[in-house]
Amino acid sequence: MIKNKMHVRKAKEEDAQGIAKVSVDSWRTTYKGIIPDEFLTNLSYDKRTEAWKQNIAKEDNYVIVAENEMGQIIGFADAWKRETNLEENTGDLTSIYLLEEYQGMGIGKKLFKELFLHYNKLGYKKVFVEVLEENKTRYFYEYYGAKLVKTVQIKIGGKVLNESIYEWDSIDKVLEKCE
Repeated sequence: MIKNKMHVRKAKEEDAQGIAKVSVDSWRTTYKGIIPDEFLTNLSYDKRTEAWKQNIAKEDNYVIVAENEMGQIIGFADAWKRETNLEENTGDLTSIYLLEEYQGMGIGKKLFKELFLHYNKLGYKKVFVEVLEENKTRYFYEYYGAKLVKTVQIKIGGKVLNESIYEWDSIDKVLEKCE
């Protein structure tokens, strides 16, 4: 695939099925050995499609997709403010996923930059992201200046996992680094 043929755009309701496929498939590759296999095996394309229809429809959610040169959704990202985020002028990077075969091509960076352009338009002062401690994506976030603020324990598929909460305190610095 040629990187410049890849296209990022705002998601539409009819993208929910493509987003769900990327979501399930990337969870199965990203979290293999981290989240119990039974949980990953039981992920449902249909349930995820319905969830993504709802996510896209929510007014405060910003969902974007990356398409390959054939118009297939190969990645997505979304941003909104979690109910647990009580700080003013802040938001959350709630997900960013790519199919495994498209990772390492700069597509994640393009999705990431689009989210931060969105945060900038909203006038946010800080952005938070929650990431499993064992997920290598945290190094991507750290590269772009995210600072670890706390670690909490969560349970997925019956397994207790450490979840790291990071923050970026300068949208401008992140955007500069994306250039």
